[in-house]
Amino acid sequence: MTTTPQELKGILVALITPFSDDGTKIDEKRLETHINRLIAAGMHGLVPGGSTGEFTALTLDERKQLTELCVKYAAGRVPVVAGTGATSTREAVDLAKHAAQAGAAAVMVVPPYYDPVNYEQLRELMAEIHETSNLPIVYYNIPSASGLTLTPQQIADLSEVGVKYLKDTSGNAPALTELIFGLSNKITSFNGWDTLTFYGLAAGCPGSVWGAANIIPELAAELWNAISVKGDLKRGRELWAKAWPICKFLESHNYAAAVKTGVELTGYPTGGVRKPFALLTEEYKTELATLLQSAGVKTV
Repeated sequence: MTTTPQELKGILVALITPFSDDGTKIDEKRLETHINRLIAAGMHGLVPGGSTGEFTALTLDERKQLTELCVKYAAGRVPVVAGTGATSTREAVDLAKHAAQAGAAAVMVVPPYYDPVNYEQLRELMAEIHETSNLPIVYYNIPSASGLTLTPQQIADLSEVGVKYLKDTSGNAPALTELIFGLSNKITSFNGWDTLTFYGLAAGCPGSVWGAANIIPELAAELWNAISVKGDLKRGRELWAKAWPICKFLESHNYAAAVKTGVELTGYPTGGVRKPFALLTEEYKTELATLLQSAGVKTV
């Protein structure tokens, strides 16, 4: 299956992976319900198989299944950006090739983690992925996990090997600023660090890859419309005052566990996170519920 290239823009949800109650398989119905809810709330794209989606806890077959299901349930309404990073070129290329066949609009590639690659090896990897899949690449810049810290110019130069977009989860606002204002002719930069979402949009990012949007999609859509569509920074600040405490909380815990805890607090079962991790304890669950309620989000 192939699709016409779709330009990525707006709030792209770093998607959770709902499991069955025993955690042994992806729960297809829960995933479909969640995707429909996100799209109805005004989200602009889906990014399954990333950190929020617990990709390191999924088998290769499950990662492929997840991509297929997301494309199926999105049904052409929004683009799907499949997370296809792996610790070996063989697996990364295999996943990217499969994503193209499944109908993904792009692939998001995190560099091999545990043992960091050097810049030349990274460029070779990206080139192989692009040549095999013929899909645009979103480079997932997360030095805390990959051990690889690149300069803004090095990131922009990855455009020479098929990288069209950047998900910046470095938390380095000055570097992101340079990419937005000085290097946008080479690469399109999306913020991927929760507590910098307002800054990224206000500074001119054409979108954000945002895990908190799993919990607060309506608020996320409002923020996007206020800042990026209407240019209403005053309203944007009012909305951000509600969202920021939630984002700060999520970044202070195991991220996937915190996001799934938040989703469950809004009334949608997730099957929890795979061991050795677990959903947040009652103390933190109560704290998150209070933050959500303060932001006007209904909890159960």
